[in-house]
Amino acid sequence: MDQPASRLDMLRFARRVVQQQTARQLALIDRWIADEERRERERRQGEERRPPQPDWLIQHGLNRSNIDAVHTGDCWAAAKSGRCRPATREQILEAMRQQVPACVHCHPDNVLGMSD
Repeated sequence: MDQPASRLDMLRFARRVVQQQTARQLALIDRWIADEERRERERRQGEERRPPQPDWLIQHGLNRSNIDAVHTGDCWAAAKSGRCRPATREQILEAMRQQVPACVHCHPDNVLGMSD
C-alpha cells in the first residue's frame, strides 16, 4: 500500500514546482528584454541612418510639373502634403522670383528676408 506523502515530501514538491515556474517566467522575461533591446537598437540605427532634414522644400502640384509653394525644411504643412522635395536655397530664391507663393505657415520669405 502506498503511504501518504509526508509534509516534507509535499514541501519539496512545491519547491520544485515553484522553481520550474520561476525558470519559465524568467526565460519569458529574458525574451521580452532581448526583443526590446533589439527594437531599441533598430530604432537608434534608423535615426543614425536617416538623412539630415533639408533646409528648404519645394512643393509640387498634383501633376508634379508645376510648383505650388516653397517651405522651410521643418514646416509641418509641407510634411502633411507629401508632395515636397528637398531644395537648395538658390532653388527657393529662384522659385520665389518666379512668383511661387511662400508657405503661409513657415514663411520662408521672412527667413530669406524677401517679405514685402
